[in-house]
Parts: sequence; C-alpha cells; structure tokens
Amino acid sequence: MIPDTLAPRDRWQAIGRGLQCRCPACGQGKLFGKFLKPVAQCANCGEDFTAQRADDFPPYLVILILGHVLAPIAVGVEMAYHPPMWAFALTASLIVIVLALLMLQPVKGGVIALQWAGRMGDFAA
Repeated sequence: MIPDTLAPRDRWQAIGRGLQCRCPACGQGKLFGKFLKPVAQCANCGEDFTAQRADDFPPYLVILILGHVLAPIAVGVEMAYHPPMWAFALTASLIVIVLALLMLQPVKGGVIALQWAGRMGDFAA
C-alpha cells in the first residue's frame, strides 16, 4: 500500500481549487493572505505553502492568455469602427490592466496548486 504522503494527487481538482484561491489539498482554506502573497500554511488542513515557487510563471501566463484573446478583438474593433488612436489606446490599456489584475491571483493559485499536485520542489513530501 502507498503511504498517504505519496498517494497520487488529483491535478485537475487541485488546479480548480487553486484557481478559486483555495488550498489545493482541502479546498477550504484561503491560499492567499494578501493579493499575491500566499499564506505560510492552510488554516484548515495545515498544508505548508512555503515551498511554492511560482515566480514569473503566473504573469507570463496572464500575458500569454490576454495577448491571444485581446489581439484579435483589437484588430476587429480597429477594422470595423476605426476609432481615434487616443481613444483606442486609452480604452485598450484600461481593459488590459483591469483584466490582468483580475486574472493574476487566480492564475498564481492555479500554478501553486499544480506544483502541489505534481509534488514539485519541496512539495515532494
């Protein structure tokens, strides 16, 4: 029998919990104490999150996703309506900033959850 500490972890369930900014282990405790600062450990199950190393990957994913979603929309708006450059730049900038800020925390939670589920780095135990 596999010891409980080495039992397989459901990656998709963990990522879903991470995207909800919840503990990937129990799904109950908060994953973040501040906007992008993960808690040291889950208040519900005690899972240690000091091992997480999300670093630059969450912002990279946010940029990748937003670029692929918003670029075709921006081209379509430009071709269909020909808005003044200043209005287009101002509107597009505000949309990108707001969406990036809304996406960053859930994406970081998903990355931390993926690390936890895959037992990457110090999550191996």
